[in-house]
Amino acid sequence: MPNIKHTLFIPVLLSALLLSACGALGSDDLGAASVLQPVAQAAAVDSTVQAAPQTAVVQAPAAQTAPPVVSGAPAYQPYEQVFIDVFENTSPAVVHINVGMGEGSGFVYDAEGHIITNNHVVAGAQTLLVTFSDGSELPAELIGTAPDADLAVIKVEAPAGLLRPLPLADSDALRVGQLVVAIGSPFGLESTLTTGVISGLDRLFPSSEDGSGGSYNIPDVIQTDAAINPGNSGGPLLDLRGAVVGVNTAIESPVRGSSGVGFAVPSNVVAVVVPQLISNGEVQTPWLGISGSELSGSMAESLGLDSTTRGIAIADVIAGGPAAEAGLRPADLQANTAGDVIVGIDGRDVLTFGDLLGYIVEATTVGQTVELQVLRDGQVIDVSVLLQVRPAAEAIAVPAQQP
Repeated sequence: MPNIKHTLFIPVLLSALLLSACGALGSDDLGAASVLQPVAQAAAVDSTVQAAPQTAVVQAPAAQTAPPVVSGAPAYQPYEQVFIDVFENTSPAVVHINVGMGEGSGFVYDAEGHIITNNHVVAGAQTLLVTFSDGSELPAELIGTAPDADLAVIKVEAPAGLLRPLPLADSDALRVGQLVVAIGSPFGLESTLTTGVISGLDRLFPSSEDGSGGSYNIPDVIQTDAAINPGNSGGPLLDLRGAVVGVNTAIESPVRGSSGVGFAVPSNVVAVVVPQLISNGEVQTPWLGISGSELSGSMAESLGLDSTTRGIAIADVIAGGPAAEAGLRPADLQANTAGDVIVGIDGRDVLTFGDLLGYIVEATTVGQTVELQVLRDGQVIDVSVLLQVRPAAEAIAVPAQQP
């Protein structure tokens, strides 16, 4: 972001105010505190002697009372102490990551020196230099990346005392309005804390290798109004217990600065992706192989369904994908006929793509069979689907939309 230059504007009126403060102007005009006070001395000697000239005595300004000096430790309010404790307990685990031509943040995941950050922070980096809050600088190696989740793991060789892992919270338990703390290096300012609330949940956020968006979506993304700025990427979003609820990853802003709309990859996605990155250097994400639309009342009516029907109306089934092999049917928009509508998965209601994709990413594995509850020809039926590895976006014949 561009630096803001501060310019002092000195009005012409300032000189008049200064004169008034010095008592050079009439007190009736500008209300000066100290003015010339004439003291008449009528020293008449005789009828021929003129009165003694008047003299002016300038009164000294009243002595200013110094503000009281508060000694001893400050008495923090209870809510202040909570934020102080979170920062002091967690900031030693938050690091600044320099990648040569860029920078970001990260945090310690375990005692072996693994550090979590964003994929877009380290993508294409030739060198990785990690700086801890005490000033220690250590080189790091890249362990693995998950562009579709915008997550990456790097590793440092560090003394045990320098590694203070942060615990992961259950992001499914979060509530809108809950207080959160972001710690990172916005604009390179290391160990910066900002506060706010969770302002939205279950957002779908596009991911790609360069962070500009892609064909797949990160499910259950957390929205916060805690200030997130360039350099915060990869740092933790924390609850007031000091547990990580998300990894700060993006902002929505026309000026590349905080506008009160920031996003974080939820900790439950982190808990699935990071162990795979540490073990294999890559992630195998389960995949259904469909695209479609969230069913609205008007769309349901246009497809001949009850207007209260909600779910995912399948628009395309990817050839050779799990859904195609299971016999799921897409809608025929030219004939204006409804295809299958996914209304549940493994007994859980599906109202949005977040419901479907979040469950698949966070609760299933490649090779697992799931039971889809599908509305077909006015009846809800169960369809078994064997989940496959999600391919690279460019390998898909029909561009996947959502999920």
